[in-house]
Amino acid sequence: MELSIYLEQGKAMYIQIYEQIKTAILHKKLVTQSKLPSKRQLATQLGVSVHTVREAYDQLLAEGYIMSRERSGYFVSAFEQEWHPAASNNPNIESTESLNQQVLIDFNSGHLDATLFPYHIWKRLIRQHIAESSLVNSPWQGERTLRTEIAKYVGRSRGVQCEASQVFLYSGTQMQLQDLCQFFGLDICVGMEEPGFIRAKAVFEKLRIKVFPIQVDHNGITIPIEKLDLLYTTPAHQFPLGMIMPLERRMGLLKWANEHNSLIIEDDYDSEFRFNGLPIPSFAQIDQLQHVIYFGTFSKSLIPSMRISYMILPKSLVEAFEKFNRHQKSTVSRVEQLAVADFMKEGYFERHLAKMRTAYRKNHLTLLQAIETYLPKEFEIIGENSGLHIVLKLPHYLTEQRAIQTAIDIGIRIYPASVSFIEEPNTHMVILGYGGLTIDEIREGIFKLAETWLYNCPLVPHIRTNDKSASPRL
Repeated sequence: MELSIYLEQGKAMYIQIYEQIKTAILHKKLVTQSKLPSKRQLATQLGVSVHTVREAYDQLLAEGYIMSRERSGYFVSAFEQEWHPAASNNPNIESTESLNQQVLIDFNSGHLDATLFPYHIWKRLIRQHIAESSLVNSPWQGERTLRTEIAKYVGRSRGVQCEASQVFLYSGTQMQLQDLCQFFGLDICVGMEEPGFIRAKAVFEKLRIKVFPIQVDHNGITIPIEKLDLLYTTPAHQFPLGMIMPLERRMGLLKWANEHNSLIIEDDYDSEFRFNGLPIPSFAQIDQLQHVIYFGTFSKSLIPSMRISYMILPKSLVEAFEKFNRHQKSTVSRVEQLAVADFMKEGYFERHLAKMRTAYRKNHLTLLQAIETYLPKEFEIIGENSGLHIVLKLPHYLTEQRAIQTAIDIGIRIYPASVSFIEEPNTHMVILGYGGLTIDEIREGIFKLAETWLYNCPLVPHIRTNDKSASPRL
């Protein structure tokens, strides 16, 4: 038998031979019991060494695609089950990519202004730690130098008094939440804000943990009635609705946690960005980590692709938690941990935060002014006092689905609030993030949204004009 095999430069020859024979077998171009050329014969045909063909045949033998008969040669193995390779999905992939290319303005709440990050400083710090000593793994808890800097930072900025031994580093909030739930056991009862952070909800669903939705009101999550083991909340800037929890509600929740021997997970995900008034004290500051587990992240304050988050535990849990994770390894790059530690120690982090606050305050004001200018009062702004996104409550004549689809049609991406609800919401809302947009993009985006929502929606009762060039200011 002569095989049709075509070899190209840039990839190991034996892998190409192995892959092409395997594909021919799977597609029935080589039928069961067919005899393959000898190693020497195929090597001569392809102009490669016998050793190269032997490596390919050995791999096919190991995976069971062919069999060897003594003094007879190599034959295609028999398969009891038919194999039908999956049809290509390339058309769908292409259409998804083309859809992404059409988005000109993206109001993603997770995007930041890439121009604000001090790359020259960061590159220097990274180069400083690219050395043999940095090639080993970090302790599973994370580098002590970074945990020490985090403990100092939360003490200054959030009033949380803790030691480095209480700080644990992870590659994202979901990772640390998952580890925490496994530590307490999957038969626990968890309370969660309704609506709440969809990625936290996804962790609980993945672990099949029983979740009780706890309604939020204008002060944030309400005080639960039932006994819970854990209560997950975002008090500094409730996600997605954006309200800030006042002190009275915080004290009420801490009293509930004390009475029921429950723990509150305080996710302080973007507390650095408050634009009106003094910083609100954290749960952990009031409680000083008795009934509070504190979550923080660098995704908002540095760059999202730097997957570093941290969890601060009460001292009473540290020993048991370390024992539970004694066989784990760190999930965070050691080089990045050391670079972030220096970034904080040398004062760059807090200077960077100050610069971001100034820039985002302008973006925040621009977004509110654009909404006020171009959209009627039926479009209600929710959660505008903190964080890097707002929620826009839609009027009765515009559904969330239609608002999002008509935005995509003009190259603008906005995000649904409904996915954050466990139960079906009775209002339509969308999320508008502004951290990754310029001032001009924010103005243009809101202007175009107003134009399409007000002029092109057949249910709008108060706009009837043939002058498409007119501004939608009302």
